[in-house]
Amino acid sequence: MKKRLTRLLLMVLLTLLLATVPAMVFAADDFQPLLGRWQRTDGGYVIEIRSIALDGKISAGYFNPRPINVENAQASMHKEQIKVEVKLRDVGYPGSAYTLVYVPEKDVLLGSYFQAVSRQYFDVLFVRMK
Repeated sequence: MKKRLTRLLLMVLLTLLLATVPAMVFAADDFQPLLGRWQRTDGGYVIEIRSIALDGKISAGYFNPRPINVENAQASMHKEQIKVEVKLRDVGYPGSAYTLVYVPEKDVLLGSYFQAVSRQYFDVLFVRMK
């Protein structure tokens, strides 16, 4: 009985895993337009998106103009839009964060910036650097 239950559980887990892999690959392909360097329109702030893993984890750099440590960055799908979250952790950036949405018609990242020191939110726009 125990062996049969274990086998059934493994089959269910394998089925679930196989069902999610194509969705993850599809989502990773959806994130490809994010790759590149993006400059904020109100200054020299730059987000560089180097690569995106299957789970949406982003390898990114942030520059102002010197490098600022990116604690984590993540891409996800939200209501059929690509969402990007970038959290900064460095001197002067104790948890400051961007929440952005990719607008394919204009090839821009649009959203908000949370400035942790002042606890204020700012509307921001990033354009792709050529």
